[in-house]
Amino acid sequence: MHDPLSAGRRLASRAIVWQAGATALASLAVFPFGVRDALATAVGGGAVVAAALVSMLIALGGGIGTAGVAMARLLLGMAAKWATVAIVLLLGLVAWRLPALPLLIGVLVATVAAVPAQLLNR
Repeated sequence: MHDPLSAGRRLASRAIVWQAGATALASLAVFPFGVRDALATAVGGGAVVAAALVSMLIALGGGIGTAGVAMARLLLGMAAKWATVAIVLLLGLVAWRLPALPLLIGVLVATVAAVPAQLLNR
C-alpha cells in the first residue's frame, strides 16, 4: 500500500537533516572569522531548520483529509515557515545583535542544502 504522507515525512526529515549538517559545516567554515560570525551563521541556518520542522508538522500532521484541508495545511505550513525565519532573523539582528552577513549566509546555505535531499530521493 502506498502512503503519500509517510513518504512526505521521510523526504522532509531528510531535507531537515541535510540542512542541519550544512549549517554546522558552514558555521565551522566561518569560525576562523570569529565566534560571533560562526554563531550568526548557526542561528541563520538554524532558523531555516526550525522553520522546515514547523512547516512539516503543520503541513503533514493531521492525517488524510479533503483537498481543501490539505491545501489549507500546506499554505499555513508555508506561512508559518517564513514567519519562523523572519522572527529568528529579527531576534538575531535586533535582540542578539549578530552580524547580518553571516546570518544571511546561514540562511542561504541551509536553504540550498535541501536540494540534494530531494535529488537523492529518486
